Amino acid sequence: MPAYHSSLEASLSIGNMALLPVNTNFKGPAPPGPQSGPDIIDEALYYFKANVFFKTYEIKSEADRVLIYLTLYITECLKKLQKVQGKEQAKKDMKNLAISNFDLPGDARFPLNAMYQKPSSKQDADQMRAYLLQLRQELGQRLVEKVFDPQTERPSKWWMCFVKRKFMDKSLSGPGQ
Repeated sequence: MPAYHSSLEASLSIGNMALLPVNTNFKGPAPPGPQSGPDIIDEALYYFKANVFFKTYEIKSEADRVLIYLTLYITECLKKLQKVQGKEQAKKDMKNLAISNFDLPGDARFPLNAMYQKPSSKQDADQMRAYLLQLRQELGQRLVEKVFDPQTERPSKWWMCFVKRKFMDKSLSGPGQ
């Protein structure tokens, strides 16, 4: 069974990563998303539980690179959320995780340098960082709403069971983090 790929088409890119429209209130370079259909964050959340089991992933479009990054970031978010007691604390932790320092393609500690192209200029690197920050902020916010049960204010075991899974045997955080 093959992995799920993004169905979104990109007209813009940074390096070899698609600059896709996103439905968000966070500032960033992403164009406004479609009001009726899913954006890349919706796709990442929808396909996460199936894609996380794959050790390899064939990249078919630049949008798939965004999907890979978001899938790895969801895993990092779930690691944080397993230690959280309530939804309000989870929201704070997701904000902090989103704005924490993170590596870009081309950086020595970026885990997927073989698949991603380093930004060609300082301006492209700044735009990529802003785009990934915007995606991370929006994804964290939506993930909290999906993971936390409104009645119990506890994380869902159907999401937490994926904490130990490693998509493509990779992680955005370094060893021991």
